[in-house]
Amino acid sequence: MRNILVIAIILLGFLSGCAKGKTNQTEVKQPNILLLLADDMGYGELGCYGQEKIQTPVLDSLAKQGMLFTDFYAGNAVCSPSRAVLMTGKSSSYNTIRGNSGHFADDRWMRVALEKDDITMAEMLREAGYQTGFVGKWHLGDPNDLSTWAYNRGFDYAVQEQWSSRFGGRVFDERMHWINGMQDSVFYDVKEWECLDDFRTNLAFNWLNTINIEQPFFLFMSYRAPHGHEYAIGNNSLYLDKDWPEAERFHASKITLLDKQVGRMLAKLEELGELDNTLIVFTSDNGAHKEGRGHSPQFFKSNGLLKGIKRDLYEGGIRVPMIAYWKDKIKPASQSHHISSAQDLMSTFAEVAGISAPEASNGMSILPALTGEEQMECESLNWEIQLDGWYRIMPKGGFRQSARIGKWKGVRYGIDSSTELYNLDKDIKERNNIAAEHPDIVIEMEKVFKLRSANEAFPEGGVIQDSKPSERYKASKK
Repeated sequence: MRNILVIAIILLGFLSGCAKGKTNQTEVKQPNILLLLADDMGYGELGCYGQEKIQTPVLDSLAKQGMLFTDFYAGNAVCSPSRAVLMTGKSSSYNTIRGNSGHFADDRWMRVALEKDDITMAEMLREAGYQTGFVGKWHLGDPNDLSTWAYNRGFDYAVQEQWSSRFGGRVFDERMHWINGMQDSVFYDVKEWECLDDFRTNLAFNWLNTINIEQPFFLFMSYRAPHGHEYAIGNNSLYLDKDWPEAERFHASKITLLDKQVGRMLAKLEELGELDNTLIVFTSDNGAHKEGRGHSPQFFKSNGLLKGIKRDLYEGGIRVPMIAYWKDKIKPASQSHHISSAQDLMSTFAEVAGISAPEASNGMSILPALTGEEQMECESLNWEIQLDGWYRIMPKGGFRQSARIGKWKGVRYGIDSSTELYNLDKDIKERNNIAAEHPDIVIEMEKVFKLRSANEAFPEGGVIQDSKPSERYKASKK
């Protein structure tokens, strides 16, 4: 643990002091963008969000030098549909991908890829002159169709793991990482690295060492931790002094090692002289999990006070950490209560780059919130997910919806189920369903639930009422 704490102290100096390198860098090029995405990290798993046992000194320091969001939401409550929202800026009810598997005509459940006309964040930024890099978990493609892999969706450099198709085609070893489609590959040997994210961070460094530093870059680090399916790590020395179940010691170690990799990345930016001219955003693809080697989200209070976990559309499944740092642009030790979501990052990055987001995106730029300017309020957010698939047959197709309008949260599980209503200002734990007391608010929630488009692969949403993305903003000074 000592070496990780030392790194945090050094990085705190990096972040609070003056970076080395070119002093006129911000005058000659657009800002770089570094997107850091954890996999299944709960709202309460960082020290800056109230975690008391798991050590995350680097991310806690980043929050102290930047901005912490209290009301930021993932695009969905499970991997693929959440990442689809992030990459396209389209909310889940209009997105191509609305579950980890879709239902096809021959009664097979298969992974669904983004459509060719879905413009990705990388395609948008590359068109604006950015060098684009990706390392990690993609989950937005068809294993048998290279055109759907990250390299062919806007990234100049892409290293991704690949899972095999469940219905024939290529068979992949998940330890193999494919470079630029299948042009090259590199094998992950757990014995040689502290963790999978240690290995992936080095792959990102390989790219950063080759780019033209005079041009802006966008790097998307799609980390593995603390996902339950990373069953082994190389560094098993952490938390040996704790009287914890082995599954919990393993879980905590993955998070602390991820924190260390973020520190390594910040140090690399400092070495390149790029830290001062980089907007850094750290978040998670959904809430805490209950998977893998027996981890319980209750042990570390992984979702804090929030109800539900991964795959739930209660707060614990979708409200996630979000930290942003940008020297001299974001006020240190600041906090935002602005209600926002992963779909907003595409519009935000577009504004940072000085371009317009794709028309299909229905996210809102939160750049004003980041820089202390007047921010438009979110009129509503909504989520939908379909869970039927490979391992489960659920009532009503496992279809779930939720929506947020200001302090109000609506939830329903099943297209014909009654709507639950919660006042998050008074009931952050979503324990007291007050739908019967506020029928007018329930009606407004159900109007939001109907703001969706048809999707043949995810058919459980019922009759389509509105086939166009909603205008969900209103001008308001916060």
